[in-house]
Amino acid sequence: MVLVWRLVAAEENVWIQLTFDERFGLEDPEDDICKYDFVEVEEPSDGTILGRWCGSGTVPGKQISKGNQIRIRFVSDEYFPSEPGFCIHYNIVVPILKATRDQSYPGEQFTEAVSPSVLPPSALPLDLLNNAVTAFSTLEDLIRYLEPDRWQLDLEDLYRPTWQLLGKAFVFGRKSRVVDLNLLKEEVRLYSCTPRNFSVSIREELKRTDTIFWPGCLLVKRCGGNCACCLHNCHECQCVPSKVTKKYHEVLQLRPKSGVRGLHKSLTDVALEHHEECDCVCRGHTGG
Repeated sequence: MVLVWRLVAAEENVWIQLTFDERFGLEDPEDDICKYDFVEVEEPSDGTILGRWCGSGTVPGKQISKGNQIRIRFVSDEYFPSEPGFCIHYNIVVPILKATRDQSYPGEQFTEAVSPSVLPPSALPLDLLNNAVTAFSTLEDLIRYLEPDRWQLDLEDLYRPTWQLLGKAFVFGRKSRVVDLNLLKEEVRLYSCTPRNFSVSIREELKRTDTIFWPGCLLVKRCGGNCACCLHNCHECQCVPSKVTKKYHEVLQLRPKSGVRGLHKSLTDVALEHHEECDCVCRGHTGG
């Protein structure tokens, strides 16, 4: 298996910092080389491999991108399961420019090399914080990001009623302690820009007006839904396919016989496009 994650910050003038969880363990190296199961981090701007890690006992150090993108790649062969695997946390890193004066030119002010400063979420600009918050899929992960040192206490506090004010959701009953907000988030994901079932006419899809198919329509996966929560800074977003595959469907094909009455009947495979993954992009741009 090969899995690749590309992290892109919404703003161009920020960096991304990766921090490995201390529960790290993949298949051991051979001759000190990670050959079989490993995770590596790449700098997309120049293709530099920042590091490749496997084995256990040593947790990889923090990695910082040179720009607003970074790529993570995991490779695993078919032998020996990797346990416990790996978990990577990512943070927005805001560069800090420090102005100094050159002693050779007392009247001139220059800028030294930037140094990274990982700001807490509360110190991020609102747009950056909004994008970061939106990316989390569960409430637990979100609170862990906002309050890494006391996230469990904060999670409990969220659902602990106060005598001063009881929300309607508490008064009229809560389905469960955490699931409600997670379900709301999941429902948005399911019904926003995602692959969904569409019925298509085989004749129209294949542009075969000389042939009859049965059934004449089939269900395929096509991108649908809106992009109200699009993270791109553009006037309008549209939902487009980012991964397309062709799948074969066996149907009955009926074609007129040449020169005589009657129909040729046969089972045939028709290839139809299915959208496996969808993405919100600025209108006028193609998906990729």
